[in-house]
Amino acid sequence: MANKNFMDRLNTFGFSPLALVLFLLLGLAPLIIQDQYLIHLLIISLMFGTLAMGFDLSAGFINVANFGYAAFMGVGAYTSGLLGFKLGVSPWLGMIAGGVLAGFLGFLTGLLTLRLKGMFAAIVAWFLGMTIMALCLIWVDLTRGALGINVDLLFDTIDKRPFYYVMLGLCVITYAVLTWMITGSNMGLAFKSIGQDQEAAETCGVNPTKYKVINFTVSCAIAGVIGGFYAHFMSILTPEMMHTKHAMEILVISYIGGRGSIWGGLLAAIIIIPFFEFLKPLMEFRLVIYGVLLILVMIYYPGGLAHLYEQSLTYFRRKKNKNTCLVTTEKS
Repeated sequence: MANKNFMDRLNTFGFSPLALVLFLLLGLAPLIIQDQYLIHLLIISLMFGTLAMGFDLSAGFINVANFGYAAFMGVGAYTSGLLGFKLGVSPWLGMIAGGVLAGFLGFLTGLLTLRLKGMFAAIVAWFLGMTIMALCLIWVDLTRGALGINVDLLFDTIDKRPFYYVMLGLCVITYAVLTWMITGSNMGLAFKSIGQDQEAAETCGVNPTKYKVINFTVSCAIAGVIGGFYAHFMSILTPEMMHTKHAMEILVISYIGGRGSIWGGLLAAIIIIPFFEFLKPLMEFRLVIYGVLLILVMIYYPGGLAHLYEQSLTYFRRKKNKNTCLVTTEKS
């Protein structure tokens, strides 16, 4: 009974048994793994997984793929980096400021895309992202253009573990907020209704204007905070980080994980990022491989890893119930 109550409390905060096991393993990983390179790889995986969760909030719920998502991450990175570089602001405050500014731009993007649907809204987001990237390239006095800027590290150490636990903390907080406070609430139902049929949602009293703005604001704020972390983890920023190809990587990870699942993108990132790292000799074809993976998933398994997990659970439950029925019949 105590275990059941404990699991009920976890489910209340959005932590399914799979998510709990995954986060526990991730928390223990640096205690087992001694190789700094592998820990670095895990940090990158957590970054992309968290970005995929934020991306999925728009793509999986209101059916708008934000093709400019990498630019919002760049806004957070440059905001935090420039505040530290120019004004000496703490990286911790810089990360928050990056999230706030990226969220504000997400708010404006939501306003711009209110009357648009699907691909048209995605194109507007892509155009805005390319505009932000172009501004960073030409505003040399502020950003140093293609030369980039060097920013302070979050921790003055060569050990990657402190960076890892900060990124893991951001990932867990993002997951809990998205699954508990947003998608698990009436707001999440409103998002789903808009994504499935906006006209029908309006008929039921859902205000698309309000919820699209909220969705874009939260999604982009997540990208901004992760961008701020990226700035003080990598220590160098260039406009190239805002390129559309990085948004496509996030999109592929999110779709392979399973649209509308939130956690699927994190699981997919932990599998895909290390896989591609070990295929470095083929990196010239990285986007081609991503494209092939996306096509295969969309054709043969559009539900992604999340749907595969749900199907597996259903199968084992049916098998367990069948075995229980057989035992009961034999006893009778």
